[in-house]
Amino acid sequence: MWEDVLKKDCGCGCNDCDDSLVKASEIKRVKNGVMYRGEKFPGVNKPKRAPKGSKKKYRVLAHQNGKYKIVSFGARGYKDFLQHKSSKRRKNFKSRHNCKQKKNKLTAGYWACNYNW
Repeated sequence: MWEDVLKKDCGCGCNDCDDSLVKASEIKRVKNGVMYRGEKFPGVNKPKRAPKGSKKKYRVLAHQNGKYKIVSFGARGYKDFLQHKSSKRRKNFKSRHNCKQKKNKLTAGYWACNYNW
């Protein structure tokens, strides 16, 4: 899980492998989580609240297929399913955003569908 070398860009033009990937060698294990450039995360693929100045509500250090990336997601100021618990609103969100097709953990859409809603 803690590979030392990651590809920066595969040249295919996809959104999965861009220059915003995190080097695995920069991730350090600490008590109750992991650290990356001074920011503590509860773990890999475990979302946390974003800092107060951020436009997004949550941040996660995502990992999939040997690649790591910091993903910000969730609209700050809006309620999501974790707050309102309305199954009707949840169903509408999931159908509107095609949540069944979101499989890539390195995208904000995946986390919005599978964590918020």
